[in-house]
Amino acid sequence: MQQLFDRLLQAWTDNDATAYGACFTEDSDYVSYDGTRAVGRAPMQDAHDRLLRGVLAGSALVGDVESIRPVTADVAIVHGTGSVLMPWRSRLPRRRLSRQTLVAVRTSAGWRFTALHNGRVRPVRIPAPGSAPARLAQAMGRCARRLGLGRAR
Repeated sequence: MQQLFDRLLQAWTDNDATAYGACFTEDSDYVSYDGTRAVGRAPMQDAHDRLLRGVLAGSALVGDVESIRPVTADVAIVHGTGSVLMPWRSRLPRRRLSRQTLVAVRTSAGWRFTALHNGRVRPVRIPAPGSAPARLAQAMGRCARRLGLGRAR
């Protein structure tokens, strides 16, 4: 899986959408950081071709595998980080860090990704139950129920 992940990074860095697409199965699912979903390799590869020849031309994809969890002998879950490094930057801005969840499957051509979900890393601190934000949310919920607004219980 590490080699496949490395090939994915290198294909992007080479601005080669065909090589990038070759890391995926024909029927792959690809969810981008903005929530856009491409079903099948062809639409995902086409979108990346336009990106890599357009607004992301000359960019590099950098990242690391965080974990590989075999599910069966032919399926594994891969978690990794990745960020697009634009050609005018020498280091990544923190806000560009994304985390991917990838499903890898063994095919007759070797390991390929059959699903990728990409999300920006934007940790949010969970307010304590007695905090001001929690109390405000609870009060708003009580008011909404009294007024008959919102979801029914």
